[in-house]
Amino acid sequence: MNAELMQALADLEKEKGIKKEYMLDRIAQALAAAYKAIYKKDAQSAALDNVFVNIDPDTGAIAMHAVKTVTEDVQNPAAEILPEEAAQYSPRTQLGDEVRIEIDASKFGRIATQTAKQVIIQGIREAERGMIADEFASKEHEILNGLVTRIDPRYGSVILELGSGRDKTEAVLPVSEQVKNEQIQEGQRLKVYLAEVRRNVKGPQMVISRTHPGLVKRLFELEVPEIYDGSVMINSIAREAGSRTKIAVSSTDENVDPIGACVGPRGARVAGIVDELQGEKIDIIKYSEDPVQFVAEALSPADVLLVTPGADGKSCSVVVPDDQLSLAIGKEGQNARLAAKLTGWKIDIKPQSQALEQALADAAQQAEEE
Repeated sequence: MNAELMQALADLEKEKGIKKEYMLDRIAQALAAAYKAIYKKDAQSAALDNVFVNIDPDTGAIAMHAVKTVTEDVQNPAAEILPEEAAQYSPRTQLGDEVRIEIDASKFGRIATQTAKQVIIQGIREAERGMIADEFASKEHEILNGLVTRIDPRYGSVILELGSGRDKTEAVLPVSEQVKNEQIQEGQRLKVYLAEVRRNVKGPQMVISRTHPGLVKRLFELEVPEIYDGSVMINSIAREAGSRTKIAVSSTDENVDPIGACVGPRGARVAGIVDELQGEKIDIIKYSEDPVQFVAEALSPADVLLVTPGADGKSCSVVVPDDQLSLAIGKEGQNARLAAKLTGWKIDIKPQSQALEQALADAAQQAEEE
């Protein structure tokens, strides 16, 4: 029996990657649970922690014993024993002593065996879940290629199959992480961003997204060799999924144009990313350590005449030509909003004529005060 058990555990480790030591521990817990199942109707729950199981990791030999207290009035047979019975195990025992009693696991019966079996099966499931969680935890902040298996007709959530073989698992792409108006169909291969792996009792939960800025960042890292080798860096990214993204890049090599590297020959690199994002517009901005220059670049494609930083160091006033005002602000304020996210600055945009009027008014007021 022990040989069969050890062979089964060896096969389990080989086929599923579940360590023998882990399963031996689960079997020990199962045997203890089986013992408790026999006495649970009569025993006090607090008195069932006196069962100990040891399994030899080499031979699989199982040694199981309970520690019982010697008493003349046995109220809990799982934890107490009469003096005459205790004398069979230790002739010199006295009232109040503890006696170690070997337990024959084969006498537990059908109910106990079922209890042990359920615990072992649960142990296998938990181990598999843990292995899947570990596998995907190493892929956090990466892009995964999943297969759309079904779409919830009621809530619109998309269920994807991720991984392969024994590491295969399901993940849910909720509506909140889907790009508005993006068409997704069953049987489609879909790239998603793995934002986080959460562990819970039901197994690992994959937090995946199609709207996360990290998806665009990783697409550029995969598409642009200069980003992969470190000669081009992504400094900042701002995204309104499905509509537009602004990405700020810089170069660590003066001979490499960061924008040109991201655009690629004839625009092929950025075009591939736009196709993956189903037509989302992408503005590639040259990053600058100078916040004034960075803000001006971030408002592209609008021309900027003047950037005046605020006293708080987190805001600025920007002047643009009158005919560039709508371009600087963008449709429904999108260009200005993305520029603010990209730079981390609050941006107040004014047309040149208004800025000139304000400057003249300020000058006149100053003259009066003098």
